[in-house]
Amino acid sequence: MTNISRLQDMRHFFDSGATRTYAYRKQQLLAFKACLKKHEQDIYAALFTDLKKVPEESWFTENGLLMQEINHTLSHLDEWMQPVRTRTNLVNLPSSSRLYPSPLGVVLIIGPWNFPLQLLLIPAIGALAAGNCVVLKPSEYAPATATLIEKMIKETFPENLVSVVPGDGAEVVPAMMNNFRFDHVFYTGSIPVGKAIYQLAAKDLVPVTLELGGKDPCVVEADANLEVAARRITLGKFSNAGQMCVSPDYLLVHASVKDRLMELMKKYIIKFFGDQPETTYGYNKIINLKNFDRLTRYLADGKIITGGQYNRDSLYIAPTMLEEVNPDAPVMQEEIFGPILPVFTFNEPAEALAMIRRHPNPLSFYIFTSSSKKEKDWIEQVQFGSGCVNNTAMQFTNHHLPFGGVGQSGIGAYHGRDSFDVFTHYKSVMKTPVWFDPALKYPPLKGKMKLLKFFIK
Repeated sequence: MTNISRLQDMRHFFDSGATRTYAYRKQQLLAFKACLKKHEQDIYAALFTDLKKVPEESWFTENGLLMQEINHTLSHLDEWMQPVRTRTNLVNLPSSSRLYPSPLGVVLIIGPWNFPLQLLLIPAIGALAAGNCVVLKPSEYAPATATLIEKMIKETFPENLVSVVPGDGAEVVPAMMNNFRFDHVFYTGSIPVGKAIYQLAAKDLVPVTLELGGKDPCVVEADANLEVAARRITLGKFSNAGQMCVSPDYLLVHASVKDRLMELMKKYIIKFFGDQPETTYGYNKIINLKNFDRLTRYLADGKIITGGQYNRDSLYIAPTMLEEVNPDAPVMQEEIFGPILPVFTFNEPAEALAMIRRHPNPLSFYIFTSSSKKEKDWIEQVQFGSGCVNNTAMQFTNHHLPFGGVGQSGIGAYHGRDSFDVFTHYKSVMKTPVWFDPALKYPPLKGKMKLLKFFIK
């Protein structure tokens, strides 16, 4: 069956109404959960092959987050599916008003390679919970995980409910979107590809969710707890070898504490990843040679504070910090997406804010301070998608917080209830009784202005 024929079959299945009941949706989520449990060891093997992720990290950042999302969704699905009663304005009384959650239809979810399992499948949980049919496009740059996902989906779901489309995304995605109208497209990845997806969707007025990236700043004020800041910045920056959209992309540290923070971060790099991270259990590799070569070119853009070692054969780049970086250097022109951290200093907040505004609308923003006033000021002054105070990256793991970007870093948000809402249309319905039908709203309207102004104001 061709991709287009399969998509048409999925449309027919959705139109049959089979996905609309609570019992059916719950059944699919339980099957999904059982599949993740069954293939737990396979998941660890695939993620190690693609990114050198160890099982503990995989659980913490991939399949464990999926299990959390499924469990949370199962606990609340019946509640989320209920119509929501809203208020009715004076002129329409005694009518009643409700919002009826309704699935969108056949949706396309396109995943990235850096977290190739959960960034594809967490949105799928929301889409299935909302009663949609789902087309999944895993990243071809994480081939072991993509192959496993295809196997898992085929053995768990009917093909007319969930279907996996493998292959080169640059070829298969436009081919599908040019020949079939999806009811929603959910894309996680780079800004340039996100723009291309947006353009493909626009011609058919297809709504999109774009989870993109950007240059995420991390500010360390002079009054920060430097020991804690060093630990949490090191973890957030160098986990997954820096290949995270929520990693701090560059550091803005108050000049008075810069040297001390650098010493502490060096200490924690060794504590977390050892003297030889290339052979350390739990330090990841770069995804492919293209990204490896791009990243190693950045090493010449500043003076190396620590790190700088690399091995092309094993796709290894050491945790690296750079200073004396020109703000116009290549390393500061795009999201780094690797284990390289440029470090800048500031004396006044305005200096740091000016640097941040060179790269507006970051996906994430991080501020380390012990001052509630500074915390409030920074959160108000920087336009960002999500962030942390005295932490980095961990906001993504909280399914009670919607996750998404703003402006250049994305459109829309998901996680938990928000994942359900992304793939749901809320039908606005007003029900009016027949026993009361005042003449006010009917012609002729002459002489009714005073009454109309009383009821509509």
